[in-house]
Amino acid sequence: MTKKLLLTTVLLLSIAFGFSQTKEELQAQKAEKQGIADVAQAEADALQDQIDALPGWRIGGFGVIGGSLSNFNNWYAQGAPNNASGNIGITFNGFANKIEDKYFWRNSLTINFSWVKLDNKDTDFDSEDFEPTTDIFNISSLYGRNITSKLAASALMEYRTTVLNNFNDPGYLDVGIGGTWTPIENLIIVIHPLNYNFVFADNDTVFESSLGAKIMADYTRQIGAIGFKSNLSMFQSYKSGDLSNVTWTNSFSYTLWKMIGVGFDFGLRSNKQEALNFAQSNFTGVLADTPTFDNVDNGLQTYYTLGLTYNF
Repeated sequence: MTKKLLLTTVLLLSIAFGFSQTKEELQAQKAEKQGIADVAQAEADALQDQIDALPGWRIGGFGVIGGSLSNFNNWYAQGAPNNASGNIGITFNGFANKIEDKYFWRNSLTINFSWVKLDNKDTDFDSEDFEPTTDIFNISSLYGRNITSKLAASALMEYRTTVLNNFNDPGYLDVGIGGTWTPIENLIIVIHPLNYNFVFADNDTVFESSLGAKIMADYTRQIGAIGFKSNLSMFQSYKSGDLSNVTWTNSFSYTLWKMIGVGFDFGLRSNKQEALNFAQSNFTGVLADTPTFDNVDNGLQTYYTLGLTYNF
């Protein structure tokens, strides 16, 4: 009995030692392969940097898709026991840039649309459709002739409006000339002291075109699975501060699997003309209290979208 126990113990120890050796060997092989992969990745990144530095077109984009749908029947714990609701949001940021030794031509497109639905099945007085909420459309084109490696004389055209509701009412078209500074790669700062802000709107008593200065800053970067874009667009009217406006938008995406990931967008805007137009459109008081530029509440406009992303 003692002899059998001893043999069994020796056999188990031998098997355990064999597995230990196998595990150590596999770990060593893994470390060797990982080292080779790291070197290959570094070489690939260096080649990509050389490709990115070559003249020519750079085209790309990424977007965010977020949404939810729900349906309730006889759910008596809530105020509307029979209802269907939903929320859908779509954001896309695209660019097409031609970079040459003596000049550049940078083009970008940003859209952000969302729809909301709340259908109370017990009444015929509400809407059964998806109603648009967030509604942003922005396209810009910047051309520059290089003076130095970081400074260029440039001309900019930028158009901003809504599409789902009140297309081109208002719509803003900035056309101007000045200079563009590129302090680091992927960061573009535009300063145009001579810029005309064309405003298109039905309510011409509030919206007015004017001459002013245009400042725009854009930073777009893709680092591995992470993509982000931040854009600041500001117009300072020489005629009146009431005609000035500023919009700051930001987009982030993180790829989880293949081209699918998660994303987050948020934006801020200050526009006194839009605030006054909204206040006058919804005003029901007496004439003495009619909203004007002097008394309107120009609250900060904000939005955000969170959802799945698809990298194009």
